[in-house]
Amino acid sequence: MNTRYEFLPDSDDRIVYVRPVKMEELPEEIKAHAQAQGADKLYAVHSADGERLALVRDERLAFVLARQNDLAPVYVN
Repeated sequence: MNTRYEFLPDSDDRIVYVRPVKMEELPEEIKAHAQAQGADKLYAVHSADGERLALVRDERLAFVLARQNDLAPVYVN
């Protein structure tokens, strides 16, 4: 009796990547706003295909944001 049963949903589309972003990589408008808020580094949340989904002030917030949206965050450099 070989019945295929898929007990876990395909989670590949639920993975997002969190990485630090250098201020030099940002547009001037975003850089100026971040620096006015006292941030010296931002963190980006990217989808598996590389699309930037969010830019946040700290790493912890990036992970919380992803989890609140039922995503599985993974840290990358």
